[in-house]
Formats: sequence, structure tokens, C-alpha cells
Amino acid sequence: MNAAVERIVVQTTPQEKQAIIDKARQLNMSVSELMRSGANEYTPADADLVALATAAQASAERSMAVIDDALASIAASNARIKAMEAKAKAKREPTRATGSRSRRTP
Repeated sequence: MNAAVERIVVQTTPQEKQAIIDKARQLNMSVSELMRSGANEYTPADADLVALATAAQASAERSMAVIDDALASIAASNARIKAMEAKAKAKREPTRATGSRSRRTP
């Protein structure tokens, strides 16, 4: 077996640290050995995975709703801009009848 040479720092409260030390002593293991074996044996419960998947799905649905609202707002804004541009263009371009009167010579 290879010697453990890598370090992982785990932050705990002082009470959690003492509980880990006490557990290692009870099992006649080093803290490092306890932490490695605990990490290797950990498998999340199916209920935890279902809860996580449900939370992820709800988050995705909320995100899609926000995106839909943003797209609707952009479409409404584009429609307002198009109407404003058309109105401004109409003011700049005189009608044909007005334009033909101004070109007549007396």
C-alpha cells in the first residue's frame, strides 16, 4: 500500500473536531484513517438523491420562467422601438401630395 502523502483540510467546529477525535479513539484508528474510511464508505441515500433531483428540477423550471419573462419583455420592447422608428420615419418623409405641391412652379 502506498504511503499517504496528500493532505485534505476539513474545517469543523471545535465540538465536531472533538467528536471525530473521540470516534477515532473508540475505533482504535487515526483521525486520518477514520476520515478516509468514512469518505470511502459514504453513499448518499436514495431519498437524498431524489430530493436533490427535485430541487434541481424546480430550479430549472424557475430559471426557464424567468427567461420566458425576459424574452417577452424584449419582444415588447422591440415592438415599441419599431413603432417609434416608424413614427419618426413618417415625420421625416413628407407625403407624395405634399411633396408634389412644393415642387410646382407658378
